[in-house]
Amino acid sequence: MQFHILSFEGPDRYSRAGGLATRVDGLAETLVSLGYETHLWFLGDPNLPGSEQRGQLHLHRWCQWVSRHHPERVYAGELGKKAEYNASLPPYLVERAILPHVREGGRAVVMAEEWQTVDAVLHLHWLLRYRGIRERVTMLWNANNTFGFDQIPWPELASAARITTVSRYMKHRMGEWGVEASVIPNGLGAEAFDVPPRGAVAALRSRFRDRTVVSKMARWDPDKRWVESVRMVAEMKRQNWRPLLLARGGAEQYGEAVLREAHALGLRVVDRAWEKPGAEGLMSAVRDVGDADIVNLRSHVDPEARRVLFRSTDAVLANSGHEPFGLVGLEAMAAGGITCTGCSGEDYAVPGQNALVLETGEPREFMSLYRRLRGREDEVRRLRRAGQATARRYAWPNVAQGVLLPRVELGHEAG
Repeated sequence: MQFHILSFEGPDRYSRAGGLATRVDGLAETLVSLGYETHLWFLGDPNLPGSEQRGQLHLHRWCQWVSRHHPERVYAGELGKKAEYNASLPPYLVERAILPHVREGGRAVVMAEEWQTVDAVLHLHWLLRYRGIRERVTMLWNANNTFGFDQIPWPELASAARITTVSRYMKHRMGEWGVEASVIPNGLGAEAFDVPPRGAVAALRSRFRDRTVVSKMARWDPDKRWVESVRMVAEMKRQNWRPLLLARGGAEQYGEAVLREAHALGLRVVDRAWEKPGAEGLMSAVRDVGDADIVNLRSHVDPEARRVLFRSTDAVLANSGHEPFGLVGLEAMAAGGITCTGCSGEDYAVPGQNALVLETGEPREFMSLYRRLRGREDEVRRLRRAGQATARRYAWPNVAQGVLLPRVELGHEAG
């Protein structure tokens, strides 16, 4: 089988905006490791080569002629990129990649991500039928969130592709639109399980040993319960827990409202940026924060720094009100962190067994759950170990072989 992944996001720095890039990177690398020729068609950096081959992984940076007019980021000029992607990619993909492969006796699998690629799927479906090779190609379309649902022609999409999503929560949300979706969860790449530098973890814990340190990494978005998290810090401060929130948001304007709320609650916020990557950069950012209550991290937190952050803080707040999957919470588990999730798409979280699970945005709920852990080192170690064991079950090879490939085979049989 030959695999083709269609996505706006991808491995280039230009193309990374959130969890979708992590998903397609991990999925593509895993398919290659399993021996499949894999092509990733994404909106890449306009200044890099249009195509690049890394072993059996073929990178195709599409729409570069449009992206050059929008050098800021992948979703700048989104509608123009979407129109070009959906019009020009399907004919090229069919004629240059799928048709030659099928003529040699092979099969192809197309996996498209998010609402921006729906028209590409419909276009491909028509072209493959026109060429008489539709039965040789399995097509899946995946929803990672509810964005753009009101613009999707669901009956036409369901006739062109098998619809999938990332959690049972999302499956039920899609049921509200009359859509029956199969669940194929996100996975974790091998680097998620790398042990964070022990020296950095020990140093960060030692630096704040007399404080309650929590971390949060998410887009500045009301769904991520940022304001509720800030209020939680304020309540911890009122009860003399000496809290410190290490916060990393995005570029969204909502962040200004969150920080205004923090100031209104009497919390001291400091901004920190750094240039060195990894644990060293993170440690430099928190070297001199004094009596600050919130450290607003303004630089990119790379994977190594993320693992140090997750492992060394007392709890990782992945407490969204609407979370299609909750990749950050799972990454925190893999790093050995104490994950505190919401209760929407985090299928992996079992309250009190491998995570703290919040059903409300009330500060007292977190404080009640966490108070049971304070000073109980055996319980903390048990929770950390259980989280790591859970994360292992979501390693991409396990997801691909246990869930994805059986769905692909089912699609072949249906075809």
